[in-house]
Amino acid sequence: MTTAKKIFDLAGAAVLLVATSPILLLAILAVRASSPGPVIFSQTRIGREGALFRCHKLRTMYQGTPSLPSHETPASAVTSVGKSLRKFKLDELPQLWNVLCGEMSLVGPRPCLPTQTELIEFRRRLGVLQALPGMTGLAQIRGIDMSNPRLLADTDAIYLRTASFWLDLRILFGTLYRS
Repeated sequence: MTTAKKIFDLAGAAVLLVATSPILLLAILAVRASSPGPVIFSQTRIGREGALFRCHKLRTMYQGTPSLPSHETPASAVTSVGKSLRKFKLDELPQLWNVLCGEMSLVGPRPCLPTQTELIEFRRRLGVLQALPGMTGLAQIRGIDMSNPRLLADTDAIYLRTASFWLDLRILFGTLYRS
């Protein structure tokens, strides 16, 4: 990770955390009021070089839902508030803390679960695991989810080969306006 990207991540995450704090507070209250359980959902994910870390999100599913990739989770497990949070990507806001802690980047390959061994192996072969995972990435703005591990890993590798400040900005804006 270049020094410029690290500075961009830290400054961007700090500014976004402050700017979105009123929205985050309302989202926290909505999660708390909608269903029992903790507001923040922390899940073990694969980080840089395969290291495990705790990825934070606002809880969008009912307490006790099995830890599965999003594309494998039944729609009935998602709360009504969770559907809205996911639609507008607000459930991802706590990951700004992961960025500030240096566990994630604003833009990069999305972190996967340790059980997604096929994706992990494709990423390992392509050198994708050398990068910090991101809150959003090229695959997300292209509509590629974790249900196609090879395509996802290939797209992550393309991002890493072509990464630049301008590409990161395009991905960030593409994520915001795709919602």
